[in-house]
Amino acid sequence: MKYVRVFSLLVGCVFLVNCGGVSQKTKPSQAKPNVVIIYTDDQGYGDVSALNPDAKFKTPHMDKLVNEGLTFTDGHSSDAVCTPSRYSLLTGRYSWRTSLKENVLHADGPCLIEKDRMTIASLLRDNGYNTAMIGKWHLQMEFVGDSKEGGRDWSQPFTDGPIEKGFDYFFGIAASMNYGILTYLENDKVLDPPTMYTKKKMDVTPRTYRMTPPYDDEQRKGYVEVAASFNDELVLETFANKAVSYINNATEDAKNGKPFFLYLPLTSPHLPHCTHPDFQGRSNCGNYGDFMEETDYRVGQILDALKANGLDDNTLVIFSSDNGAESNYEYQRDTYNHYSCMNFKGGKRDIYEGGHRVPFLMRWPNVIGAGGKVDAPVCQTDYLATLADIVGATLPDSAGEDSYSLYPMMKNTKANPDEDRAVIHHSFTGHFAIREGKWKLNMLRGSGGSLKPVVVEPKPGEALYELYNMENDPGETTNLYFEQPEIVNRLKSKITDIIKNGRSTKGIPQPYIKDNWEQLTWMRLN
Repeated sequence: MKYVRVFSLLVGCVFLVNCGGVSQKTKPSQAKPNVVIIYTDDQGYGDVSALNPDAKFKTPHMDKLVNEGLTFTDGHSSDAVCTPSRYSLLTGRYSWRTSLKENVLHADGPCLIEKDRMTIASLLRDNGYNTAMIGKWHLQMEFVGDSKEGGRDWSQPFTDGPIEKGFDYFFGIAASMNYGILTYLENDKVLDPPTMYTKKKMDVTPRTYRMTPPYDDEQRKGYVEVAASFNDELVLETFANKAVSYINNATEDAKNGKPFFLYLPLTSPHLPHCTHPDFQGRSNCGNYGDFMEETDYRVGQILDALKANGLDDNTLVIFSSDNGAESNYEYQRDTYNHYSCMNFKGGKRDIYEGGHRVPFLMRWPNVIGAGGKVDAPVCQTDYLATLADIVGATLPDSAGEDSYSLYPMMKNTKANPDEDRAVIHHSFTGHFAIREGKWKLNMLRGSGGSLKPVVVEPKPGEALYELYNMENDPGETTNLYFEQPEIVNRLKSKITDIIKNGRSTKGIPQPYIKDNWEQLTWMRLN
């Protein structure tokens, strides 16, 4: 009887351990997940209807990620504009450590991602993954010849593109559709030579335009190289169909122990708002709402493909945007009462929250509990370390210098192993803010969203910098600079160290480009 009692006690202990308040469905022996990163372009936090109950359009598929996964309510792109955020997402490193101190890049030129720098794609490829990118690159690639009429040789492969940065397969476009090279690219080939020229065609809605054919004589005087076959209304559909096809083809490998990584950077809702004809006029928020509803539908196509192939449970889907909503969010707000940026100040290009606080969603049913929330400040630079943690890889000191693993919080929303970490924000004009816990220090008053650098000179008695308590004042309305001098000085010292050390994580200090850095107004580099 003694042995029976002991056995019963052991069984009871095992039962208590396995049922003791664990909300996640973590399995003891977890196969490496497939990974899909869906990256929208200029989507504000309030452009997901599950995050904005008053949204004037519905996003049921994005809502599905919210309801079945995890929302980081204080999640940020690394920058308030396109190119630098994409660099940081893929490398886990702030882009201002490179030569790009402000603004964005174009389509043609040396890639911002340095030769031999680790990316998410190269990390996962080296850990047994198939890797693919379908969508918008916007980190530059090099084409043969110049952009003057007749100066290109489109038959030659382009270089310094995605397949040289860790991707086995690439299909997409070079950059944004308001400039650059408008034609589809596959691996290192141009599929249809862009032998014509176009430029913006202004639309009826204020601050909107189109790039679509026909290209009449006036458009031939334009500055954007374009293929005659290119139609801006069909881009999202083309990307989604390619992504679904990729998932279908990668499923057998995935089920046999070789998972896939798919990076899907979409072109919406960035201007031009080129909604597919099937979605025009469907929303209660004009063409912008229509475009967002199409975007959501394309997200649904990806989720449906995962489900149809039996990959739902062990696929980590990450969804976010490269920055906040474009400045025409004011038109949507005033005309349709739709708040793309919610109650946050500013929008795209701004150092204020509307410039970089974005939807930041994850779903992975095998590990992440449904409907969870994490309120700690996090950044898209964190994806690299998170995925390294998931696959059991160790990052060298020369990779992911600004990347913290979110994996503990994915498994337990109450976990926050890096409570004292700082997140650095960066604006179109190259100015900084530092966020630590509830405190945010904007390093230059009024810097941000203008197409030209704007600094609001303080009046007598006013502060040059802005300090906000984001816990009590997420709208950044009350500057506490004079009330909290100790916090101001501590944060100034911390951002200085983060810049000078070449990293914000622990590790050996790393080199970075120090030249022509006018925005470091509070310090001078040696």
